Parts: sequence; structure tokens; C-alpha cells
Amino acid sequence: MPPAFDLFLRFGTSLAIGFLIGLQREFVRIGEKRSITAGERTSSLLSLGGCLAAMLSDIYTSPTIFIAYLFMVGIYTGTGYFIDAWKRNHIGTTSEIAIIITVLIGGMCYKGELALAVALGIATTVLLSIKVQTDQFVRALTRQEMYAALQLAVISAIVLPVLPRQPLAGPPFDALVPFTIWLMVVFISGINFLGYVFSRLVGSQGIGITGIIGGLVSSTAVTLSFTERSKREPALAKTFAFAITGAWTVMFARLMVEIWILNRVLFARVWLPLLISGLVGVVYVIWLFFRQRTTEKGELDLSNPLDLKSAIRFGLLFVVILLLSRTAQLYFGNTGILVSSLISGLANVDAIALSVSELSRAGSLEMETASQAIILAAASNTLAKGIMVMVGGTKDLRKVVLPGMFLILAAAAITAFIF
Repeated sequence: MPPAFDLFLRFGTSLAIGFLIGLQREFVRIGEKRSITAGERTSSLLSLGGCLAAMLSDIYTSPTIFIAYLFMVGIYTGTGYFIDAWKRNHIGTTSEIAIIITVLIGGMCYKGELALAVALGIATTVLLSIKVQTDQFVRALTRQEMYAALQLAVISAIVLPVLPRQPLAGPPFDALVPFTIWLMVVFISGINFLGYVFSRLVGSQGIGITGIIGGLVSSTAVTLSFTERSKREPALAKTFAFAITGAWTVMFARLMVEIWILNRVLFARVWLPLLISGLVGVVYVIWLFFRQRTTEKGELDLSNPLDLKSAIRFGLLFVVILLLSRTAQLYFGNTGILVSSLISGLANVDAIALSVSELSRAGSLEMETASQAIILAAASNTLAKGIMVMVGGTKDLRKVVLPGMFLILAAAAITAFIF
């Protein structure tokens, strides 16, 4: 038996999680004016019962008690389901499955898995809450997008495990490990897809929000789209600038997430410079927010990031940049890495960030040089998008966007060699 304080904490956590899930179900009942099997009180008791059943199973060293409780809950849930289906002539098992999950989470709380139990409780509540958005996303998907996603998933699941995990040859080809290369392609495609899903769930919102969300997928696409639109609607220059700069700022947060997942040691060196550069962008975005007011909607044509052709193109770009970085390091040392990062960042900041992370993780590159290379790549990518605005945008758009670009570049240049 755990100590008394731990018992109170575990039972209290199970009670809170059950109440959270039940509160969401009760909210749906009121909004849709229909009956539900378990609201906030019933769900709280079900979760508490799961925790109690797990404790009794532990005391009497018999899992039968918890299994019996789960079986009784199953009977109760099944009865409620059939009654609801008969009354409403509607088949849907979401609430019933939520009840079973609530009981299991209660059992997990007694076992001391509180962090995981809380995470599962929150995830369950979120999934229950976004029914409208997920339905909207499914309706928005095309057959071609679904086919492309499945194609990439099948190829990755079959091809990835059998790819060689050794370098192809000696330097500079020692940086090319087929398994790692395709793993990075799948990794970036997955991050892009999360942003793509989020953009579809949110739908057509204000221009500023659309730009920021679009930055999760491609800040370059946001820049090109709204720069082109500024020619047709010059009066919205400040709003477009807000969306574009917001997308640039999101890029720094995205980079931090990628590096944190791939290389924690490198992240410890690079997070502060990236954060400062991003915060400079955030401050400028906030300033723009209070200067622009519009009810115009934003539309972005974002391609499905799980498309196999897009994944192969990124893979080839990643190979080229990885090979270029390794070659530059062999012949020109750290200076070569920094120059290649500056050049490669103009095309794609993800590819150079992954390349540098992989080289530093393998021990081929010093952490200090790797962090400077990533910051320079982010700065050059921001510069490239600024050039897009200068070349394709209106005078009013340039006048608003460029000060923000110079502030971000200044912050990146200063922090690259201080931290």
C-alpha cells in the first residue's frame, strides 16, 4: 500500500480526470439537448471506482476485482448505449468508449502513473471536444491527398526498416546514411502534416491568424501568397505584413522543436539565440497587430506535406545539403560549415538544421559551430523571404515588413556569436 498522502493524491487525480471528461460530455448534452450515459458526476465516480477497484485488487492480490468492476461498467455502458440508440435511432459509441477509458485511467492513477494518466485524460477531453473540427477536416480532404498520405506511410513502413544503417562510403559520403536520411524525411513530413491538419481544422480565418498557422507548414508559402495578394489589395498592406512576419516568427519556434527532438545537447546551446530572435519577431508582430484592423479572410494554398513527390524532393535536397556541409567542413573547416549553412538556408532551413544536427550528433561537428550554423541558416532564410517581399510586394508592404526583417536579422547576427 502506498503512503496515505500518495493515496489521497492518486484518488484526487482520478476524481479530477473523471470530472474533466464528464464535464465535456455534459457540455455536449446541454448544447445538443440530448441525454448522455455519463456526465461530470457519473464520470467522476466511474474514475474513482476504477482507482478503488485497482487498490482492492492490489490489497487482495487478485486482478479479478478490477476486471469484475470493468465488466459491470461495460454492462452499464452497453445498456445505456442501446437505450440511447433505440430512442434517437442513431448509432455512436464515442461516449461509451470514453467511459471505459475513464475507468482505465482511474486504475492507472492508483498504480502511480499520474503524469501519463493526466496526459491521457487531457488528450481524451480534447478529442471529444473537436468533433466539429475533425469532421470539417475529413470533409475537406480530397481523395488525392488521402492516397498520397497512405502511399508515403506504406512506403516508409516497408522501406525504412530495411534501409542500410551504415554510411555509403568514406568521407564526405560518410554523412550519408540511408536509414537516417529517410527517417529525417518522415520526421519533417510528420511535422508539416501536423501544421497542415491544424490549418484545415481552423479553416478560413482572419488574414493574420491564417499567416501564423500557415507558418507551421511553410513560412515561404505564406510570404509568397500574401506578397502576391498585396498587389491586388494594396490597402491591406499592414495586415499582410502582420501575417508574413507572424509566419517568420513561427519558423523559429518550429526550429526549436525540431532540434529538441533530434539533438538535446545541441538544443541546450541553440535554444536561447533562437528564442531571442523569435521574441524580437513576436514584439514586432504585436506592434503590427495594434496597427492593423480588418475582417478580411485569409486563404492559403498549402500542398499536402505527405505527398510522396514532395517527400522525395525534400529527401534529395537534404542529401545535397548534408553532402555539401560535410564537404565544406573537410576542405574549409568550421568556416566552410558556416558558409554552406548561410547559402543552404536561402533554400530550406529545415534541411540545413537537420544536416547540422545529424553531423553534430555523430561527433563530426563541434556543438558551437553547429549552433552558429543553425542561427545563420535561419537568418539567411528570413533574408530570402524578405527579398521575395522586396521583389514582389508593393511599396507599402515593403515599408512595413522590412523593418521587422532587419530587427530579426540583427538579433540573429548578435546572438549567433555571443551565446
